[in-house]
Amino acid sequence: MTDGLTDTVATGTSCHDCGETVGEADQFCESCGAPLREPGAMVAVEPLGTDRSNPPPGSTVPRTCSCGAEIDSDGYCTACGLRAPSERDHFSEQPVPDVAFVCDRGITHVHNEYSAALGVADHHFVLVVCDGVSNAFDSDVASLAAARAARDVLTEAPDSESSSPAAVVEHWTHLHHDAAAAAQREATATAAGVPAGENPPSSTYVAAVIDGAVLVAAWIGDSRCYWLPDAGPALQVSVDDSWATVQVNQGTAREVAEAAPHAHAITRWLGIDSPGGAPSTTSIALDDPGWVLVCSDGLWNYCSSAPNMAALLEQRIAVVGHDPLLVAAALCQWANDQGGHDNVTVALARVSGDAAADPDLDPTPRSV
Repeated sequence: MTDGLTDTVATGTSCHDCGETVGEADQFCESCGAPLREPGAMVAVEPLGTDRSNPPPGSTVPRTCSCGAEIDSDGYCTACGLRAPSERDHFSEQPVPDVAFVCDRGITHVHNEYSAALGVADHHFVLVVCDGVSNAFDSDVASLAAARAARDVLTEAPDSESSSPAAVVEHWTHLHHDAAAAAQREATATAAGVPAGENPPSSTYVAAVIDGAVLVAAWIGDSRCYWLPDAGPALQVSVDDSWATVQVNQGTAREVAEAAPHAHAITRWLGIDSPGGAPSTTSIALDDPGWVLVCSDGLWNYCSSAPNMAALLEQRIAVVGHDPLLVAAALCQWANDQGGHDNVTVALARVSGDAAADPDLDPTPRSV
């Protein structure tokens, strides 16, 4: 496991794979088709006002390639055969300074099947991550629709009428069931457009609600929620619905189970072929300053345990500061530096603090 993160933005004048000359604005090498992202470089920060927070369902591509020819409906150039970049390859959102997500295609996958959604209400934050299963048709559409449906339920819900922590937990646990049901309906509806013979779309699901000093999380599948306090023990809040978890419960060491070939085989998911059932839920008290991290296996597969994830977070913060958007981007880049063998989504919320008291926080929402 290497560090590999610098605080410079990659521009470059040549492809790092084949050495051919490329333009600074090019996203893919015209010679070999490799993405023009230098290993070890941070994701570039786009100018303020660049809108990548609301990509359309599915991949959208430009009508013409950089070579001037048309892009076919499959997203590839009809002349040179290169894949056109998609808005789904990399997108982010930061509705308020304390909450952000970054979703990235990674290095080896052709498409980004993952999605995230954030909600901000008067007294609570909502973070949702959905990991679309890559061997199923239109999983990118299903994951985006599911994430947004759950986000809407949890964001628009009224706050608990009681200040009792137990009542707050009960309130959000009930609403988590409603949100997961809405996500399941959207993921199922996507299957209506699947051609005969294709696997129907499916997705994992994890949602976290932060209401004051209470975190209530719900999940289906193996996307995760962590609580990473500034001081004190880090905690993996969720428990994967996966083959690896079954093996751990039967006595296999976690490191061995998660390294096995079937480790990422999930036992529950969203979609028309889902085994069904309500989401798993849990809650914890957020008594100290820290971070709620909601992420896909594209990140945690390289850094699974909560203590290791906390150490990684601390290392990234030392480089980029405490802005959740920049930290999420740095974590995505770190995962890509480890090989980027999967899509990666990182959603972060800073708990406790007065955002204005943190000099590293820029009050302007933006994209990276």
